[in-house]
Amino acid sequence: MKIIALDLGDRWTGIAISDPLRIIARPLETVETKKLVSFLTDLLAQEKIETIIVGYPKTLRGTESAQTKAVIAQFEKLREKFPQASWLLWDERLTSKHAQKLAKGTRESKLLVHARAAALILTTYLGSLSDQ
Repeated sequence: MKIIALDLGDRWTGIAISDPLRIIARPLETVETKKLVSFLTDLLAQEKIETIIVGYPKTLRGTESAQTKAVIAQFEKLREKFPQASWLLWDERLTSKHAQKLAKGTRESKLLVHARAAALILTTYLGSLSDQ
């Protein structure tokens, strides 16, 4: 079964997906956050998703910001809406900045930054699985 990662934002959410063996993470898509429930409904109907990882935006000092609290609230709503999957918050510090460095500057690339950030979140999670 596959794992997906979400880089939740106020306007855009990046989504990444693993391969069935849970070795490789790849950017899947960036969707408007207001359309995320519809997107996840379709994705979960099409793919065998076991776990959904959500980027947990702690500050560099490890504290919670207003954005952290907003993500936690959205995480709880999504977990209630899609109980068929396991849900996990995962530290995402610096993933968005790293993904921005990979962008080429076009509008399309700017939207892909969110999906790339989700792929970086998923990559770190998959790496932790192989360490076990």
